Amino acid sequence: MSRNFIKLTQNSQAHKTFQVQKVNIVPILFFMLISLQFSNGAVYKVGDSAGWTTIGNVDYKQWAVTKTFRIGDVIVFEYNPQFHNVMQVTHTEYKACNVSSPISTHTTGNDSITISNNGHHFFLCGVPGHCQAGQKVDINVLRAPLVVPSPSGLPSTVPEAAVPAPSPSNAAAAMPFGKLGWFFLFLEILFVFYFSD
Repeated sequence: MSRNFIKLTQNSQAHKTFQVQKVNIVPILFFMLISLQFSNGAVYKVGDSAGWTTIGNVDYKQWAVTKTFRIGDVIVFEYNPQFHNVMQVTHTEYKACNVSSPISTHTTGNDSITISNNGHHFFLCGVPGHCQAGQKVDINVLRAPLVVPSPSGLPSTVPEAAVPAPSPSNAAAAMPFGKLGWFFLFLEILFVFYFSD
């Protein structure tokens, strides 16, 4: 009789240990899925192999127009911080190469900036003469066209101008999940229900 009691205690103990392990893995899986959900944006190195520089006559305007930027994309500026920097500025400051009141300044030499809203994002080098030499870039994030059903039953798109831009206060709420975001959200919910007893 005491033998069965010991086995029952051992089995109960093993079951409790298994339960504890399941509970501990839930936060890990949850955060892994969350990080995957928000890391599906493209990464663009400004100037490609040349990087952020005044050497080599890089045409940053031409570089930018060949890209399709979206919310969630990461813009990487690689440069020698002894000779360059990155300043985000307004459109007026961008046109005039005015660096007196930037929105933000980056100086690491390997700056990653995640695009969080639609519209133009203006960057330039604040070192005297560099912006005038062409070291500036306009990252334009277009709004995704709205797909609506047409009378023929085939989807059609509404022109970009017909889609209102999100206001700065709700720009984060307007951020789409991305290609696999809904799938990961479903998996997260499934894991939470599966592991909660």
